[in-house]
Amino acid sequence: MSIILSTLNARYTHASLGLRYLFANLGDLQEQARILEFVIGVNTSEIVERLLERRPRIIGFGVYIWNVAETTRVVAMLRRLAPEITIVLGGPEVSYESEEQAIFAQADYVITGWGETSLPPLCRQILSGDPSARPAAKIQAGIQAPLDSLALPYAFYTDRDIARRTLYVEASRGCPFKCEFCLSALDKTAWPFDLDLFLGEMQALHARGARRFKFVDRTFNLSIPSSLRILRFLLDKLMANPDDPVFAHFEMVPDHLPQPLRDIIVRFPAGALQFEIGVQSWNPDVQALVSRRQDNDKAADNIRWLRENTNVHLHVDLIAGLPGEDMASFARGFDRLQALGPQEIQLGVLKRLRGAPIVRHTAGFDMVFDPNPPYSVLATDRIDFHDMQRLKRFARYWDLVANSGRFAATLPVLLGDTPFDNFMAWSDWLYSTAGATSGISLDRLARLVTQWLQSRGIARETADALLAGDYAGQAPHRRPSRQIGLAQPSRQAKHRAKS
Repeated sequence: MSIILSTLNARYTHASLGLRYLFANLGDLQEQARILEFVIGVNTSEIVERLLERRPRIIGFGVYIWNVAETTRVVAMLRRLAPEITIVLGGPEVSYESEEQAIFAQADYVITGWGETSLPPLCRQILSGDPSARPAAKIQAGIQAPLDSLALPYAFYTDRDIARRTLYVEASRGCPFKCEFCLSALDKTAWPFDLDLFLGEMQALHARGARRFKFVDRTFNLSIPSSLRILRFLLDKLMANPDDPVFAHFEMVPDHLPQPLRDIIVRFPAGALQFEIGVQSWNPDVQALVSRRQDNDKAADNIRWLRENTNVHLHVDLIAGLPGEDMASFARGFDRLQALGPQEIQLGVLKRLRGAPIVRHTAGFDMVFDPNPPYSVLATDRIDFHDMQRLKRFARYWDLVANSGRFAATLPVLLGDTPFDNFMAWSDWLYSTAGATSGISLDRLARLVTQWLQSRGIARETADALLAGDYAGQAPHRRPSRQIGLAQPSRQAKHRAKS
């Protein structure tokens, strides 16, 4: 085996779309190549052992914010054991500020940006055996080829991938918006793939048994005609065989939901669609600072309409620690979003993605970032380190209690009339009591919820009755019926079962 394409995924259920694009575009080198995927948390020596078993001449690694630390250890060990192997790095984490990173020193080449058309000639030069044919420059700028020149990767999802993993797909690349916390701010626009060709690939995947798709398009509802065609494709599959459900996840901007899109969305049954909607901040001054264009009133109306009129599972994002946003502003934004009733609110703390323009605000807002991945903001001039830590714990506990869907009956009582303040009080108490943000069993969490409610003046019998209606308060824990829909992820199923 001459070439191995590898990465460390965040979870086993994630299948790397990037590696499959690279493999699809290797041309005649495919016969000498293989994809080997791993999961973060696996012992470094075990990963290296499996890579060396294939006796490769080239190993290409996809490097991301979630795997750069572990990939650095893998590459360092490979360097010691097999220095003759050529190491090629690519991916967003090494495409910017490349030379500042420890992994850069261990690699032979780094391809920045798009790699599909840049990797094959580099591999041919390396495999030629002629040292003079190899590029002298360590950093190779990736060529952004026209999308219609790229071979699509979907045939390289294996039957095992289809049976056990979420399949990542894309109908477009890039983003026309310039939100400074995102690497997509560097894109000039969004580029669509040929939709007939893409839907043909979707049809082939569906025919092979694929039922769970995650679209990585940055803005699915940018082109409404394209959105409608994709949704009609999915709806046709559902209507043709209601007992064979399909699930699709899309990322959407919140303030663009025209009537034709509404008309088709309302036709989807429960368990079929999830929208990840990036609100990020409701504060107009903060939005302006980070170059985010958003009509807040339209966004709120659209989220409310989706929640009240459709079966879509809503996963809505807020970011804490943006420049210019203090704790009070973030709290108001959280309460406004919570009042709209999305099934999940994803609370993220700002990260300094390498290359993202957000760095221009560092000095002006005294922003301090963790030097280690994922480079989360530690403090700003508006939120000090202590309060930022409280917000991180708030986000973790919100995921355990609210987003998990396990405390649906108890949550409204826990939140009361001032959701942010009440949940922050609970979060502070929980951390002081449990001393941890992870490793808390469901049984213990349920007992702690009961204890907290009692401390707030709620009778033990009332608290027990609330918990009895929640999954976490039962023994044995009740699981959602598999009849809910095999294609739907378990968390969404829990929310459905309690709605």
